[in-house]
Amino acid sequence: MHIATDDLSGPEIAAFLHEHLAHMRSLSPPESTHALDLDALRAPGVTFWSVRDGEGGSGPLVGCGALKALDARHAELKSMRTRPARQRGGIASLLLTHILDEAAGMGFTRLSLETGSDEPFLPARRLYAKFGFTECPPFGDYRPDPYSTFMTRELG
Repeated sequence: MHIATDDLSGPEIAAFLHEHLAHMRSLSPPESTHALDLDALRAPGVTFWSVRDGEGGSGPLVGCGALKALDARHAELKSMRTRPARQRGGIASLLLTHILDEAAGMGFTRLSLETGSDEPFLPARRLYAKFGFTECPPFGDYRPDPYSTFMTRELG
């Protein structure tokens, strides 16, 4: 596996993120779908990583994730996705470890996330709990939502 910062300019990552948005929209009502589109992921304060099979980043795209700064100490985990055929193979754990290390290196002391609250999101919630995330109230601009679970953890 190879994890690298991605400038989101390639057609493969654009298609991958389009699939991600379509999947999220199929699972939650529009007002409860908080996935970022390509333009929002290119905004200042967002760092995006792609995961590819093989060494050196020449293999197929198998996952992605992003970090969005909320303030100088608090960031949000965004756009975590693993190619469906590769789920439960360790890609998400590898990427989440990478993002946690990068976030700490950037000076963040807290990392939070929003994910779905219903059954299709249970594997994601279990992954985040395994990495020390605990449920919390809405943060940032989020409001209480029955379709959302909010989680956070300290870094350090």
